[in-house]
Amino acid sequence: MPVAFRPAVHDLIRDISTCIAAAWLLGVCAQWLRQPVLLAYLVGGFLIGPQGLKWVIHQEAIDIISEMGLIFLLFMIGLEIDLKKISAAGRSITLTALVQIVGGAALGVAAARAIGFPLSPGAGWDALYLGVACALSSTVIVVKILYDKRELDTVAGRITLGVLVLQDLAVILFLAIQPSLDHLQVGSIAWSVLKVAVLLASALTVSRFVLPPLFRHVARLPELVLVGALAWCFSVGQFADSLGLSREMGALVAGVALSTFPYALDVTAKVTSLRDFFVTLFFVGLGMRIPMPTLHMFALALGYVAFVIASRFLTIFPPLYLLRSGLRLSLLPSINLCQLSEFSLVLISLGVKENHLKQVDAGGISLAFVLLAMLSSFVMMRSDGFVRGSIPFLKRAGLQDLDDGETQVKTRDQLAAAREHGAARILLLGFFRTASSVLEELQRHAPNLIHEVAVVDFNPLALNELKRRGIKALYGDLSQRDTLIHAGIGKAEVLVCTIPDSLLKGVTNLKLVRTLRELNPTAKIIAPAELLADVAVLRRAGADYVSVSRLGESSDLLEAIQAAESGLLGEKQTHLDERLKDRTEVLP
Repeated sequence: MPVAFRPAVHDLIRDISTCIAAAWLLGVCAQWLRQPVLLAYLVGGFLIGPQGLKWVIHQEAIDIISEMGLIFLLFMIGLEIDLKKISAAGRSITLTALVQIVGGAALGVAAARAIGFPLSPGAGWDALYLGVACALSSTVIVVKILYDKRELDTVAGRITLGVLVLQDLAVILFLAIQPSLDHLQVGSIAWSVLKVAVLLASALTVSRFVLPPLFRHVARLPELVLVGALAWCFSVGQFADSLGLSREMGALVAGVALSTFPYALDVTAKVTSLRDFFVTLFFVGLGMRIPMPTLHMFALALGYVAFVIASRFLTIFPPLYLLRSGLRLSLLPSINLCQLSEFSLVLISLGVKENHLKQVDAGGISLAFVLLAMLSSFVMMRSDGFVRGSIPFLKRAGLQDLDDGETQVKTRDQLAAAREHGAARILLLGFFRTASSVLEELQRHAPNLIHEVAVVDFNPLALNELKRRGIKALYGDLSQRDTLIHAGIGKAEVLVCTIPDSLLKGVTNLKLVRTLRELNPTAKIIAPAELLADVAVLRRAGADYVSVSRLGESSDLLEAIQAAESGLLGEKQTHLDERLKDRTEVLP
């Protein structure tokens, strides 16, 4: 027995070593070319697989590598699903996600049926799998790019992430009925849902009452925390298999259950050390399954690409626009979600494994994933420019933006009179956390000035809240000269730029200060600087005062260090708590 088994083990270890080495080399190239590393893993798998250099050709090894990676990938996705965020999702996020998921899947199924893909027991469920797969977007790519652009905490970023989280929830529901697709009856669907409910209830109960004391006991031994998380993942996967569900479904549920218990952050941090290894195995294994590209595959992939882009704009832009989010906020999530998800590839793999797919070419989907990932990465990094260029065309097509009511209803004479008699003396240009705190300080310490202040920004949610509180607010893009003129720049006495360059879109504080000084030679201009060298540059451009927030933060930290040395840190924290008490900022 040992003699017969040893060569197979040797081949598997060699194949895994080859996969990891190829993924690393191509990953370095992808980073240099500023492309997602997932693309490198797919390309690496194709190059070393049966269609490429044939360094890995054993189908059993490919299957083992792919399944190991898939199980752990779903476990990690489950860990990142925040049930609290799902339950607390706002109306705009919930409605947009519902329309996008249901509408995108329905459009996908209809399009697949129209070109001949089957949708029935026996014939195959290709159209259904394609519809669901094409409705999902990539969490990995979206989060990475939004993080790099510092847009995770913007309104558009939160809507984008909310839709992604609810997409993950929709996948769980799909996986619940997937095993019964060939026997679709009310009884079989109910039985499948019941089994999933048993799996969820069991996993959540154990994670609530059993896992916390166990992990608390081994919390100081990182290796046991890691082994415990892996044991939990594969145990729930095996339990799911015994219920007639897939191990992959079990791994996903194991991750979701683990994300709810007190040690979730610690476990996630420990497990993350293995995440890249298993994710690499899955995508390299998936790449090895890609057949040699043909003209037909390219045509199919381009069709998927066109459909995904069109369906995103058809299912995301309308609900956001009808909720009066404005053209900008309606466009950005549509752009952000224009790619296929890693889960799309997972679903196609599961469909092939269950023999539910008869005609779908998995290679075409994989190629579409690659093309959309590259295209989406390029467009997302430049989304602000695409949005600015698109808004004038949309307005000419008859769509109204949030500022249209203010600029179109009045005649030129009425608008001039409004500027003359109603312009604010103090203008806050841009509205984020700093401006929110400034307004709070004005309300507390200079309430007589609050009625002299107006805010200019393109965050419709913040502006609506400002108007509700009786503060003047104008919707507009600071990079547009017309916006500044309409806001009454020429009549204002104090102009405060509140957004640092790292968060400004379409303009810099230097350009903004120059424009402000040109439009109003006498106003006092206050601008922020992130770099010390920018202080003199902004002063020469016309700023009367340049604020450097890091100096105030460093002074506060110095006081904290000195308080810690004197044993007075608790008193300093108490003083801060008193300052924070009863604050009702627009952006908490």
